[in-house]
Amino acid sequence: SGLGLGGLMPIGLAIVAEFAPPRRAALATGLMMTSYHAGGMAATGLGLALGPGHGWRVVFWTGVIPAIVAVPLVIKWLPESPGVLFAKGRTREAEAVAARYRLPSPTPAEAPEAGAKGRFSAVAALFAPGRRLATPLLWLASFAGLLLVYGVSTWLPELMRASGYSLSSSVTFLMVINAGGIVGMLVAGRTADRFGAFKVSAIWFLLTACGAFLLKAQLPLGVAYAVVFVTGIWLFSAQVMVYAATPSVYGPAERATGLGWVTGVGRTGAVVGPWLGGAVVAGGNASLGFTTFAVAGVLGAVAISLVPLVRANGSDPGTVGAMPSVLGHREGKILPKH
Repeated sequence: SGLGLGGLMPIGLAIVAEFAPPRRAALATGLMMTSYHAGGMAATGLGLALGPGHGWRVVFWTGVIPAIVAVPLVIKWLPESPGVLFAKGRTREAEAVAARYRLPSPTPAEAPEAGAKGRFSAVAALFAPGRRLATPLLWLASFAGLLLVYGVSTWLPELMRASGYSLSSSVTFLMVINAGGIVGMLVAGRTADRFGAFKVSAIWFLLTACGAFLLKAQLPLGVAYAVVFVTGIWLFSAQVMVYAATPSVYGPAERATGLGWVTGVGRTGAVVGPWLGGAVVAGGNASLGFTTFAVAGVLGAVAISLVPLVRANGSDPGTVGAMPSVLGHREGKILPKH
């Protein structure tokens, strides 16, 4: 299951990055990721409704339903990447898809190279001049983001219980934070399209750290719900804006590989987060758990903030121009000389 689910995210993000209008790429990414949190809320609701009376296995069986529904729809309606079609020699199909979705026609330079050599070249290209520092910084930001996402999603109920809230209230916090995540995707996407995904991601990470730190306090239930909801707005979309920023670092031929490695390395954070939360819960110190997540938020903010700086200082002139959202200029706009 992990192998399958782990591959879905980078592929979906790469498709959105390729097909979305350039000035709406972050919003499109956020819209796609709202479904992730809608599913998280549905899973929590199903767990609350079915788990006590029918056991946890019934809840897992419901996870089969989306696959049965989605696979036929994806096969029938989801378009293939023009670059992939071009690389396979299906030139007419590639041009037809590009024309249908108003995309630039693929060129040999943008087509991914086939075979083992192509896969190795794609990975090596992640560390080409201008990306050597940007790539590990993106990995670090993704690590911190997924540590937060999975650590908080796994242990928030237990941490809230350890802080003195009831079991039912503690589980409800999980639905509340996912509801905040849905709102956050829409807000972050529109904001990032205007001000840049790097900047928004960094600010969102810092706000997540503030929210996690606030949860250390013994808040009234209503206030705690509000803080958890607002923290959900920042928490999940901070990570997604890392994904939205990544395509601007890589060219079309390396985009899927870059996103795959950003999400793949980030998954180590998805492993460490639940483990770290479990160690804290086992120690009986909920306050330390919230502090740990706040530190992860600061780490993510620092990492993602440094990416445009190292790109601007270390990349060649041709790659800097491919980063309109990072440098704050509209795509295709030429700055006047002074």
